[in-house]
Amino acid sequence: MAQLSDDCFAFGGRLATAAEALDELDRRLGVVVDRETIALDAALGRILAEDVTSPRAVPPHDNAAVDGFAVHHDDLAPDRDTRLGIVGRAAAGHPFAGSPPRGTAVRVLTGAPMPPGPDTVFMQEDCRVEGEDVIVPPGIKKGANRRRAGEDIASGATILGSGRRLRAQDLGLAASVGRTTLGVHRPLRVAVFSTGDEVRDIGAELPAGCIFDANRHVLLGLLRALGTAVSDLGIVPDRYEAVHAALARAAAGHDLLVTSGGMSTGEEDHVRAAVAAQGHIHFWRLAIRPGRPLAFGQIGRVPFIGLPGNPVAMMVTFLRFARPAILRLAGATVTPPMQFPVRARFDYKKKAGRREWVRVRLAAGEGGIPEATKFPRDGAGILTSMVESDGLVELPEELTRVEPGTIVSYMPFSEVA
Repeated sequence: MAQLSDDCFAFGGRLATAAEALDELDRRLGVVVDRETIALDAALGRILAEDVTSPRAVPPHDNAAVDGFAVHHDDLAPDRDTRLGIVGRAAAGHPFAGSPPRGTAVRVLTGAPMPPGPDTVFMQEDCRVEGEDVIVPPGIKKGANRRRAGEDIASGATILGSGRRLRAQDLGLAASVGRTTLGVHRPLRVAVFSTGDEVRDIGAELPAGCIFDANRHVLLGLLRALGTAVSDLGIVPDRYEAVHAALARAAAGHDLLVTSGGMSTGEEDHVRAAVAAQGHIHFWRLAIRPGRPLAFGQIGRVPFIGLPGNPVAMMVTFLRFARPAILRLAGATVTPPMQFPVRARFDYKKKAGRREWVRVRLAAGEGGIPEATKFPRDGAGILTSMVESDGLVELPEELTRVEPGTIVSYMPFSEVA
């Protein structure tokens, strides 16, 4: 089982780049969960811990692709109709008994095993039946409308690779080769809590100066959507001793700790110090917007991710940094989210050396290129922007200006959430 290393990753006074942070997560993190075998029907959303190979070909035999008549192609006249005697019938699950003689046809239904000998199937719409005979036209290609054994899956082929997060079609593919169980990774156990004396649970009274805890509910939803087993530890007060104790308790029974808030440099921001006192902070501040105060560290051997307190910054940093880390810890194969070129319909300036994400809506544009319209407000606390936008435009460090018509890189929320 892979473990975190203990050496400290220090950038000095310089802000780490997004690429450095992602490389550091990739370098330090490995699978931390065990394997278990579960029933196929219970495996939806789980992460596969084995390569699945097929013990048989699918389909197991050549079969008819259409309703019609199976014939020997060599029996057909090349330039005129051919009359063939119908000697039997085959349907899915009901093969033709024996081998039909040359100069005959077998009535076949879609999915029926091909009778031994015939190699071509006429569609019934192209044929004319007269009594016990069928008249077929010239011009059909040899092998037409015939599906080959193993056309979908060859015997011995690997059909699902370890690290895949299982979807409904994956379970169907495993079922098609007869699998009743699958080896999967145990769900990653994640502890989540929020910090802040101003934060209140929904359903509680809301004194002046306080807010309801939206961040934790976003986090719980994002984590559960990744198939993790989440422990909701609630809200921890802005006191160093309380934060220190909460982290220690959470580390004792979880594979990962995720917090929201308390990562800045204010007098009431204690999370970073409490983690450092019990373990290591490998990186802290990134050259990104939104979300600069993002931390990655560990308490003992348990990794820690500290997300910003502003809801937009928290969600953006989760999607781009925490999500790949969580998938790696859980045993999943991690690939960068797909991004697509779109045309900007907005003007935007940014600093060089900083990666930024802009919330946008997408609409059809000229020439088939979608166009991105920027959400009108930039604040990292405007959670409505994450509801009313379709995704994020990612602006690299070297870019300093976006003008209407600029081609930019767009990541839909559907790729990561």
